[in-house]
Amino acid sequence: MTSLSIPGFTPHRVRVDDGVSLHAAVGGAGRPVVLLHGFPQTHLMWRHVAADLAADRTVICPDLRGYGESDKPAETGPDVYSKRTMARDVVRLAAELGHDGFDLVGHDRGALVAFRAAMDHPGAVRRVAMLDVLPTLDMWDSLRGLSAAVGFHLYLMAQEPGLPEAMIGASPDAFFGHFLDAWASGPAAMPDEVRRRYLDACAAAVPSIVADYRASAGIDVDHDAADRDAGNRISVPVTVLQQDWGAALGYHAEGLWSAWAPDLRHRTVGCGHFMAEEDPALIAAEIRALADR
Repeated sequence: MTSLSIPGFTPHRVRVDDGVSLHAAVGGAGRPVVLLHGFPQTHLMWRHVAADLAADRTVICPDLRGYGESDKPAETGPDVYSKRTMARDVVRLAAELGHDGFDLVGHDRGALVAFRAAMDHPGAVRRVAMLDVLPTLDMWDSLRGLSAAVGFHLYLMAQEPGLPEAMIGASPDAFFGHFLDAWASGPAAMPDEVRRRYLDACAAAVPSIVADYRASAGIDVDHDAADRDAGNRISVPVTVLQQDWGAALGYHAEGLWSAWAPDLRHRTVGCGHFMAEEDPALIAAEIRALADR
């Protein structure tokens, strides 16, 4: 697997659970912010944003459990890759690096981890931003009819262990490359060497990536439903940046998010799904604005 990192950042390996350590790139100095990557990427997706923020922030960019150079425990039960477990990883990572409180930004899968961290750990997560995702319950409710085809991978990886791993593992470059190409607004933001790094990292992590998605069709739904039924909401300031998926799929994204986040700033952006690579100046500015709330 090609080794790439964020220039000027120091690699760390931090134990966050029994037998599980996370790889993280850390740089800069100042108020801490943790940046969580999405699918099918690694912490490298933040390379431009992180370099910008490091001028006045301590920036922590981990590979999530099951991704990149972080550990990939076997899926021995539904909680191994629950967002609750992955959120706890992030809180423990920050604490081990000396930060009991931090701002948190997540993209795609990382945004679902950020959502759960803000719900479960409001004492640690001071502010949270989530990029191009819906809360798990709302995501499943919004996919229906032919429009659900855009999320075919969600249904594939929700299946019982065995079939999805075999199908994806038979041609990982074709599977993961499909999303890298289809979700981008153009190739310029993702150099060939970075794209290759993502493909290599995903090919080495098929079972754990599938387990992450499988959790979002099972135990994550249970956790989010319990919070919704109890009336629990995110108590810290929230920023959400999204493409206008609602116009195509027939939902009102800001309305869905406001049910979870009383202190919400919602913005529709014009770049593609990989917005931190396509418009890093915009994303860095939004993260700095979040810090002022």
